[in-house]
Amino acid sequence: MKVLLIGYGSMGKEIEKILISRGHSLAGFVDPVAPGGHKEVTLGLLDKADVVIDFSSPAAVESNCNVYVQGKTPVVMGTTGWEQIRNKIEKQVTDAGIGFIWGSNFSIGAHLFFILAEKAALLINSLPEYDILLHEYHHKRKKDSPSGTALTAASKIIAGLDRKDTILTETLDRQIKENELHVTSTRCGEIPGTHTVMLDSAADTVEITHRARNRNGFALGAVMAAEWVRDKKGFFPVELFIKEILG
Repeated sequence: MKVLLIGYGSMGKEIEKILISRGHSLAGFVDPVAPGGHKEVTLGLLDKADVVIDFSSPAAVESNCNVYVQGKTPVVMGTTGWEQIRNKIEKQVTDAGIGFIWGSNFSIGAHLFFILAEKAALLINSLPEYDILLHEYHHKRKKDSPSGTALTAASKIIAGLDRKDTILTETLDRQIKENELHVTSTRCGEIPGTHTVMLDSAADTVEITHRARNRNGFALGAVMAAEWVRDKKGFFPVELFIKEILG
C-alpha cells in the first residue's frame, strides 16, 4: 500500500515508521513548512497513492477533500475542528464513491479506554454509592484543555450513566451537582497524555487509566485504519472501524 501523508510533523514521521514496519511505503508528503515536502495536494500526487492519511490543519480540510474526491482516493482523516462542514464532506465522499474514515483519536488503546469508561458508567447505574470523575494530564505545550480524548471519554460516561447529564470542565467555587460530571486538566513539564476515570465511594476507589507513552499507538491506529478503508466505500466514524477490529 502506498500512502500520501498530509502533514509531516511528529505524527507524520511516526506514521511513516509504522508504514514501513508493516510493509507499506510512502508515496510522498504534503507540508508547507517541512523540508522536501509538497506545498499542496494535487491530483498528480494522488495518482501515486492508494490511500491518504491526513493529519494537517482544520483550515485545509475542505480544500484538500475537494481534491481527494476528484482523485477518488480513500482517506483517513485524523485532523479535527471541521465539524461545521461534516455534512458537506460526507455528501462529497458519498457521491465520489470512496472510503473515508474520520475521528479525533485513532489510538487502539484509547478506544479500549473509552469502552471501559462507558462500561464502568453502566455498571454503577444501580450503585448510587459510587460517584465518577475524569482527570487528564498533559505536557505544558498542549494547546487545548481539556483534551479531545477527555471529552470523548466524558461523552461515553454521560451516555452510560443515567444520573449524569452535564459535563463540567471549569474550576468549581461551589458544591458540584449530582447531575454534573467533573472533567479536569493539568498541564506541566513533559507529561505524556494520561487520562483517568475514577469511581469513588465511601468504601473504596476504582480507577481506569490510559497512559500514552508516545505517538506510536496513534500512528499504528491510523495505519490500520488506512488498511481497513482502502477497499471500502462510505463515510465512517473511527468507532465503526474499532468495533470491527475488536470483533
